[in-house]
Amino acid sequence: MTSVESRVADARMRSYLRLYLVLGSANCKADPGSIVEEAIRGGATMIQFREKGANALKTTAKKELAMRIQSVCRRHSIPFLVNDDVELALALNADGVHVGQNDEPAAQVRDRIGNKILGVSVHSAAEALLAEEQGADYLGVGPIYSTASKEDALEPQGTAIIQRLTEITSLPIVGIGGITAERAPHVIRAGADGIAVISAITHAEDRYQAAKMLVSRVTDSITRNFA
Repeated sequence: MTSVESRVADARMRSYLRLYLVLGSANCKADPGSIVEEAIRGGATMIQFREKGANALKTTAKKELAMRIQSVCRRHSIPFLVNDDVELALALNADGVHVGQNDEPAAQVRDRIGNKILGVSVHSAAEALLAEEQGADYLGVGPIYSTASKEDALEPQGTAIIQRLTEITSLPIVGIGGITAERAPHVIRAGADGIAVISAITHAEDRYQAAKMLVSRVTDSITRNFA
């Protein structure tokens, strides 16, 4: 990849992270496909299918839901990623995979998915540097604030972790964990390229308006950062 192509790819990745919706059946108070549709219309820029937890769908039901959500994403030309399940991602020809520290190693995932998008959840400088070395395209950093959306969430670290990581890596960063419209500007000012949310959209009464407000706060904050 030439330097120009690399810069273009980097800018595209950062734009994808602006409003990143993560969801699975357990997170939704309405049909997940409808939620994704409303969120994208409101401004969501990337979708991650994360079907985990005690009541998570399995096998055929999981694949069918993933396919429905992917269909919505494709209709709107929005990247669709699968959390952890590389086999499912490959079977669906998803746009990428996101893995955590307890999932398949990032280097191994990179070998399996080729040039598809690879995101890695990190919680420290050491994890961030390793993810970059192993071929990650972006870092999911958090939890920034306390969250009830993930049963296995670690202790919140605040926005300081984002600022620290921007000093040691050039990879795009998306903040996740307890982020609301009110908190989004703090996350962006710390150096994140966008926010990843679950309940801020999936539990909202009006998912379209929730997404619209979130992306507006993010965009305004990015504009101010470069002003």
